[in-house]
Amino acid sequence: MTNLAKQKELAAHVLKVGKGRVWIDPEATEEVMGALTRANIRELIDEGIIKKKNEIGVSRGRARVLAKKKALGRRKGHGSRKGAKGARGGKKRQWITKIRALRFRLKELRDEGDVDKTVYHKLYRKAKGGEIRNVSHLNDIVSNYKKEAK
Repeated sequence: MTNLAKQKELAAHVLKVGKGRVWIDPEATEEVMGALTRANIRELIDEGIIKKKNEIGVSRGRARVLAKKKALGRRKGHGSRKGAKGARGGKKRQWITKIRALRFRLKELRDEGDVDKTVYHKLYRKAKGGEIRNVSHLNDIVSNYKKEAK
């Protein structure tokens, strides 16, 4: 086996990769031995005698499959959880989601004429104060207001 360390080093510089990623055609060792300048190395690269090997990395294929399953809501049971409830969900994010849903429903009720502006305002303040748990609770309260009105 001939020593092509210098040529490999030159090729690594020209290709802008490490020495480990330089491939030299084993059938053309005589030609490569004669290459002593960067220009000679460039010619050999153009001929395909010296090539750059692909980078080796960890495949993300399995990670993508898992991410897709998690997006669908799978693999999130008790055995897969680490961290406290608040660390996973976040109280603020839960509040934002809930209050937006409540306020949207309140506006719907007001626009449909199911509640007048005084009741709307009263319920709006109750929602802000955390007195109303969710949209179905809000609907129950509204139906109670309607019963009282009759």
